[in-house]
Amino acid sequence: MKLKPMVLLALAGALGCTAAPSAQREPPPPPEVEVAQPVVMQLVDWDPYIGRLEAVESVEVRANVSGYLIEHYFDEGQTVQQGDPLFLIDPRPYQAQLTEAQAGLNQAQADAAEAQAAVLQSEAQRGQVQARLDLAESRLRRAEPLVPSGAITADDYDIMLSERKRADADLKAADATIESAKARAVAADASVTSAEAAVETAQLNLDYTKITAPISGRISRREATTGNLITGGIPGSTLLTTIVSLDPIHCYFDANERALLKYTRLAQSGQRGSSRDVKNPAYLSLVDEEGFPHKGHMDFVDNRLDENTGTMRGRAIFRNADLLLAPGMFAEVRIPGSGQYEAILIPDAAVGFDQAEQFVFVVGEDNVAERRVVSIGPMSHGLRVVHEGLSKDDAVVVNGVQLVRSGAPVTPSAATVVADSGDGLPTSYQPVPREEWLTVRTPQASGNGTPELGSVGK
Repeated sequence: MKLKPMVLLALAGALGCTAAPSAQREPPPPPEVEVAQPVVMQLVDWDPYIGRLEAVESVEVRANVSGYLIEHYFDEGQTVQQGDPLFLIDPRPYQAQLTEAQAGLNQAQADAAEAQAAVLQSEAQRGQVQARLDLAESRLRRAEPLVPSGAITADDYDIMLSERKRADADLKAADATIESAKARAVAADASVTSAEAAVETAQLNLDYTKITAPISGRISRREATTGNLITGGIPGSTLLTTIVSLDPIHCYFDANERALLKYTRLAQSGQRGSSRDVKNPAYLSLVDEEGFPHKGHMDFVDNRLDENTGTMRGRAIFRNADLLLAPGMFAEVRIPGSGQYEAILIPDAAVGFDQAEQFVFVVGEDNVAERRVVSIGPMSHGLRVVHEGLSKDDAVVVNGVQLVRSGAPVTPSAATVVADSGDGLPTSYQPVPREEWLTVRTPQASGNGTPELGSVGK
C-alpha cells in the first residue's frame, strides 16, 4: 500500500515539530543551598536514660506485741517524722505483766540478800570453830612434852586430843556450810538476774504497745483500724501501714551492654571515672520540666548484668527538699558519657539517613557536593554532635539537603549556625566531692523496737 504525498508531508511536518524543542533544551541550573561551617565547642556527652524514682528507705510498720488496737495518731497520706506516735495497742495486760515481774524481782532481791547474810553468818561461825581448833592445838602442843614426866596424865592428854579432833571436824563442817551458803547465794543472784530480765522484757513489751515512726517520710493508709486484734512478733505479725522516705530519693535506670563497655573503657583510659569509684554527677528532669533542674550523683552500680534484659542496673540519688519527686515517678536521667572534648556540631536537619549509615553533604571550592559518611552523637545546644567524618573547616549543606546529589554542582550561599543555650547541662564536669555527697541518716531504734537502719550512699 502506498501513502499519498500529502500524508507523507504531514507526517514529516509533525516529526519536525516534535524534534525542534528537544534540540533547544538546556540543563537546569545547580540547586541553591545554604552552607555553613560547623560550630566547635568544648563539650561533654550526657547519656540519656529513663529511670524510675524509688524511696531510699521503705518500712513496713508492724506490731511487735499482740493485743487490741485502741488508738491511731496520724492522718493517712501525710508526712511523719521519726519518733512520731502512730498506733497504741491496749497496754493494760502488759502493765500487769510488768507489775508482776517487778514483784518477782523484789522477792528475788530479798532472797539474794538473805542468802548473802547466811554466807556471812556461816563465815562468822567458821571463825569461832577455827579459834577453838587453834586453842586445842596449842594446849595439845604444850601438854605433849609433859606426858612422859607424869605432869599431865594420859587421860587428860587423850581429852585434849579428842577436843582437837572435834574442833577439826567442826571446822570442816563449817567450811561445808559456807560452800552451801555461797551456792544458795549464787542461785539467788541468778534468780535476781532472771527477774531483772523478766522486768526488762515486760517493760519492753509495754513500750512496744506504743508504735512510733521508725523513719521520717510519707505514711500510707491504715491497714488495720481501731478495735482489731493485732498479732505481734515474727512471723505472722500484722501489717499496720507503710512509710517511704522522701528526701533524698533514688532514681534507678538500666544501661545496656554497649554503654557499660563504653564506660569501662573510658575509665581505663582515664577520660571518665567509673561510677563505682567516684560520684559522677547526674541530672534529672520530670515529664513537665524544661531542662534538667535536679542535680544529684551516682551512688550505686550493680555487680552483674540482668540475664533477661542484658542490662546493668545503676542508681543516682537526688535531693528532694520540696518533695516534688515522688516514689514511682518516671524521669529522664542524664549521666556523663564522655570526658570533655572538642566537639563539632551541625544542625540535625543537615544529617541524611539511609539504611546503613548517616551522611552529610560538603561543598568544595569548585561548588561540587561531596557525600560524607559521618558518625553522629547526641543532640547538644540544639545541634547534632558529629564524632567522625567532618572537620571544623568543612562547608556543610545545612539547608536544601534534599536537592543535592553527590558529585553534582550546587549554588551555595553562606549561612551561620548558632548553638543555643542548651538544656542546662554543663559542658564540663568533675566528680562530686565527698562533702557534697548525699547520704542517708542513720536513725536510732524507735519506741516500737525497729532495729537501727544503716547508712546508705557512703
